[in-house]
Amino acid sequence: MTDSLVQNPATKRAVSADDEELVALLEQRERIGIDTEFMRERTYFAQLCLVQIATPSKIYCADPLDAGDLTRFWDALMRCPWIVHSGRQDIEVIYQTTARLPASLFDTQIAAALSGYPPQFGYAALVEALTGRELEKGHTRADWARRPLPAAMLDYAAEDVEFLVDAADVLSERLERLGRFEWAVEDSHALLDVSLYDADPAAAVERIKAARNLRGRARRAAVLLAGWRERRALASNRPRRWILKDSVLVDIAQSNPNGERQLSKIDGMPAATVRRRADELLAILAEASAGDDDYVPPARPDERQKRTLKEMQRRAAAVADELGIAQEVIAPRKALVAAMLGERDGRLFTGWRREAIGERLLELLD
Repeated sequence: MTDSLVQNPATKRAVSADDEELVALLEQRERIGIDTEFMRERTYFAQLCLVQIATPSKIYCADPLDAGDLTRFWDALMRCPWIVHSGRQDIEVIYQTTARLPASLFDTQIAAALSGYPPQFGYAALVEALTGRELEKGHTRADWARRPLPAAMLDYAAEDVEFLVDAADVLSERLERLGRFEWAVEDSHALLDVSLYDADPAAAVERIKAARNLRGRARRAAVLLAGWRERRALASNRPRRWILKDSVLVDIAQSNPNGERQLSKIDGMPAATVRRRADELLAILAEASAGDDDYVPPARPDERQKRTLKEMQRRAAAVADELGIAQEVIAPRKALVAAMLGERDGRLFTGWRREAIGERLLELLD
């Protein structure tokens, strides 16, 4: 890898996202490194504030806030092959902004893990491992919506893509030698599943850990309350916790208040929400009480299942050791538990993992 971009600051440009030079370059459909800066502390949807784009010769910090018509920019950007590092959040923010996903994707964090680096290896750590350079970390909580952005913040933002193309090349060469390049392509492509980014109020309860062990009426209430909160957050573009905190939502579901007064006594219950939304919340609780399904949380594994899971973990660990990668990369515990409980269409039994580990697990499970 080279640090020529560091020695030549003129290759870095801060531009409007509708900049003609940038758009024309993107329309050539060359590979690009891409990262984003965004704000979401006060909103449900993140506010996209900056799109950093790296080519082998130039880096652009593209400002979408002060731009005009961005149709050409987004059209061109989506046709380029993207290189990202731990790109799920960046993809989510751009998808929420445009309702579009790129044509292809290569994630260097995924590639690094399959090369033998630790799982969740950060971009700065990867750059240091490959180049010896330590990156600036001083603007991780900056206000990216402010304008104009100081030069120091733009330099920091540019560093986030400066080495991506070179890193992808180095890691791709290593993976080709190991026979794992297609593994990285497959796992990167999985990040382009729109279901990862579409909000589903019906599934909102799954985000609330404290609701997982609720049963019967309390579980039905939590499901309905979580869906109500999700729709309110979506409609108002406000964080879920601003509508109702998780702890308050679970308390409501469990205590089942039968009136506005009892509702107001729940610890942490916003008075304004009681005034404005009490009727809605009490109607949800009444609907939950009228339900006749009896949800029971998944039972804890019995002794036989525990032994099976332990053997699955042993086999996964042996394969991971053979490959020189972390076990959680090839077979996360959550996937092993799902397989032990009967799931046969999960990631362990599709794609490259089926041959690497899935068949060995099926021998045990079947």
